[in-house]
Amino acid sequence: MPLFTKYNEVVDDIDPIKYVGRVERVRGLLIESSGPTTTVGELCQIILEKKGTSIWAEVVGLHGHTVQLMPFSDLEGVEIGSPVVGTGNPLSAPVTEKLLGRVIDSMGRPMDGLGELGSTENYPCTNIPPSALDRSPIRNQIGTGIRAIDGMLPTGKGQRLGIFAGSGVGKSTLLGMIARNTNADVNVIALIGERGREVQEFIANDLGPEGLARSVLIVSTGDTPPLSRLRGAYMATAVAEYFRDQGQDVMLLFDSVTRFARAQREIGLSIGEAPATRGYPPSVFSTLPRLLERCGTSDKGTITGFYTILVDGDDMDEPIADTVRGILDGHLVLSRKLAEAYHYPAIDVLGSISRLTPKITNQDQQKAAGILRRHLAVYRDHEDLISIGAYSRGSNPQVDNAIAIYPAIMEFLQQGIEEQSGLDETWNRLFEITGISPQSPATGEKE
Repeated sequence: MPLFTKYNEVVDDIDPIKYVGRVERVRGLLIESSGPTTTVGELCQIILEKKGTSIWAEVVGLHGHTVQLMPFSDLEGVEIGSPVVGTGNPLSAPVTEKLLGRVIDSMGRPMDGLGELGSTENYPCTNIPPSALDRSPIRNQIGTGIRAIDGMLPTGKGQRLGIFAGSGVGKSTLLGMIARNTNADVNVIALIGERGREVQEFIANDLGPEGLARSVLIVSTGDTPPLSRLRGAYMATAVAEYFRDQGQDVMLLFDSVTRFARAQREIGLSIGEAPATRGYPPSVFSTLPRLLERCGTSDKGTITGFYTILVDGDDMDEPIADTVRGILDGHLVLSRKLAEAYHYPAIDVLGSISRLTPKITNQDQQKAAGILRRHLAVYRDHEDLISIGAYSRGSNPQVDNAIAIYPAIMEFLQQGIEEQSGLDETWNRLFEITGISPQSPATGEKE
């Protein structure tokens, strides 16, 4: 009977044989046990007999008969001899349409106090990316509602872009604007390693009720163990894959890749990996593409990804930023100088690039964006002379034109937090500023 279907599935999945080991050693973040018979990636339950509770852990390594585990929560209560029970399954994401508007943790458990999810289906968190030959070509632009992105750095459905910035220049605000204004069907938002106080602020101030209604939030704050932060990233990607497989266009907003990489570094060093580049072990650089390549197109739907990268000291060449920039399909650079001048969103369009612009825009759109970019570059090259009054008008026609159009460029690139701009509005405004008379309609799709 359909009424008992989900209960029958649970019974079918139950393994009546329990594989049990015992904790032998606790070393830093690492728990070592004798047994159980298990595999890397399997979930285990550590029974805290004195407290009458248990914690979840994952197998991260095997050394002879020794099983190495990382916990999803604090180690308080773990002692020598604590039973370790293998579940036989890796971590999976509970998926359902009822996830929309909900906030869950790195294990898929509700955090918002709104009750259980009622999911009868699970997606593997450590899934493999779609085959390279199964990926549909990216041809159509997706709207973010932000003029500086849609007009100057067009993003295709299924594209992956990095948002590179130092601290305090508006990354979270930018993600909130995209979540509210995008024309994607579903938002999946991963807050990995965030400060605890910022989660509620992001939901209330940056996302708002309108954005939350069509979003799923996966949260693992900075005070959680590294495995929790690591698996939060995979949980978010698995949820995005579920909605993509329903034929929807998904916007995956990920904050931040840097904290994900630091979590992997902590795990790698704990299990004995040697540090390589600036203290990062090799596993960090092999894990990043496995995560980021899962975003993109499939034969059913698309996942468009915006990944934030926190650059230490605004150093764009630090190891994580340099590695991620080589994997993704473009990068947006947020400028501290623009943020200090109250220019929001603080996107440095001259330092940013979208590699798929020629694939998703027509010639008129490319020409208009190119003209604006050239004017902005000319003005920036002569900005010092202009600002001190040393430039004499009429000495260089290009500079004269750049000075004349500069106020309109700044008005186009700046946008209020609550302000929304559709694709057609953005392109028509760009055509007006640059004097282009388009031969084809300003739609978000390439003709």
